[in-house]
Amino acid sequence: MFKLKSRLAWAAALTVVALPVMSACGGATATDTPIPPAATATTAPAAAAPTNTTAPAASAATPTQAMASTPAAGGSGLGLDALAAEGIKPDPSASGQFEFFSWWTSGGEADGKNDLLNLYKQLYPNVKLIDAAVAGGGGNQAKGVLKTRMQANDPPDTFQVHAGPELIDGYVTADRMVPVTQLYKDLGIQNAFPQQLLDLITYKGDIYSVPSNIHRGNVLFYNKKIFTDNGLTAPTTWAEFFTVADKLKAKGIAPLAVGGADAWPVTMLFEDLLISHGGPDKFKALMSGDAQWTDPAVVDALTDLQKIFQSGYVNTDYAAVAWDAATGQLIKGTAAMTIMGDWAKGYLQANDPNWATNYGWEPSPGTKGVFKVISDSFGLPKGAKNATNTTNFLKLLASKTGQVTFNLRKGSIPARTDVDTSKFDVYMKDAAADFKSATALVGSAPHGSATNDAFASALNEAINTFIGNPTDPTAAAQQLLQQAQQLLGK
Repeated sequence: MFKLKSRLAWAAALTVVALPVMSACGGATATDTPIPPAATATTAPAAAAPTNTTAPAASAATPTQAMASTPAAGGSGLGLDALAAEGIKPDPSASGQFEFFSWWTSGGEADGKNDLLNLYKQLYPNVKLIDAAVAGGGGNQAKGVLKTRMQANDPPDTFQVHAGPELIDGYVTADRMVPVTQLYKDLGIQNAFPQQLLDLITYKGDIYSVPSNIHRGNVLFYNKKIFTDNGLTAPTTWAEFFTVADKLKAKGIAPLAVGGADAWPVTMLFEDLLISHGGPDKFKALMSGDAQWTDPAVVDALTDLQKIFQSGYVNTDYAAVAWDAATGQLIKGTAAMTIMGDWAKGYLQANDPNWATNYGWEPSPGTKGVFKVISDSFGLPKGAKNATNTTNFLKLLASKTGQVTFNLRKGSIPARTDVDTSKFDVYMKDAAADFKSATALVGSAPHGSATNDAFASALNEAINTFIGNPTDPTAAAQQLLQQAQQLLGK
């Protein structure tokens, strides 16, 4: 469909700065405490699998949940035959267990995960598969659980982590991961991923994970019926957004659904405002400390954020709902728009069979031509109890079949460049076309790919504190400048 090698400027766009771990398709880490180097596997204490007592029952996945050995429900239509053609065949002799750690528990992200894990179960029916998903916080709770386990030398067999500083500076430089370079060589897939993406998961010449997908972080989704009924078109600028928002508010419809129960969705919204006002180069310079956070673009972005929250443009319950519930308000028709990463497409797809006709999507206002890239990946932790089973999973994830199976319902596009795209839905094709034509690629602070962990956490806190009392954008920018000078070292 598209050759990422000729279209990605990953090194310039995403390796803004290589510093400690941040977040996921979601929130900031629960703590900034560095993870110490791993102890030897023989000294790792036997700790219980993580529990999730705080997550809502509707979205929580039980950590010890074994997957059924059934075909991928509603998935790709691909299966064992396609895998066999790639040299991956069932192995009933494989035994023991395999613990898969993620925060994918909602909508399409859970569907894509289950499709992939069901393929694994078909390949290795005598391996006990543990889906150790931790719901809530867009990854915030999961990150806290993972750090605790890694510090206790009790890693899961594999875990979700973003390509870039989150992986390299959070775990690889702390000597917590085993290189998987040989897996790439054995499968002959070094050229199946764009080199610029491989650079994000490489340290001192070794590769440390397998990327599963590419997400776009700057998307405006909208309810087509609401827009049609009110004679509106999707806004492409923030001036247009405010005009549309005024008309919707007058009709008693929440213009913008925001999931503010966690910090990261509001920070992502601010990022899009910042890109719109300053452009991608200024955005990257700010995140690396090469531009001043008192820049007019920052003040303008904060002023627009102030207007959004002071003018009653967001759902009244925004502080109590997460991103998925906010996206669900488009389905209910109680809100007209949401600005979110395209995992929201997976949620719409999972909850509305007519999603492709009921909802529209555009780049968030003012960001046309910019692609905010987020890539999940999985590797082999040092001290993993079932390394062979993990390696088998990574082979599945790296395969063409695994990549397509997972991404069809996840809402993202495959990280491999050589997959069959005939099964892609209309959104995936649109995302791929936008990716192909993007004039700039940027990372995302709450997703560990735009700046270091310390400043990303400070940014999360500052932006969410600001919307609680958005009275002085200039003063807020000055506070961000002080944080940047302290935490970015420039």
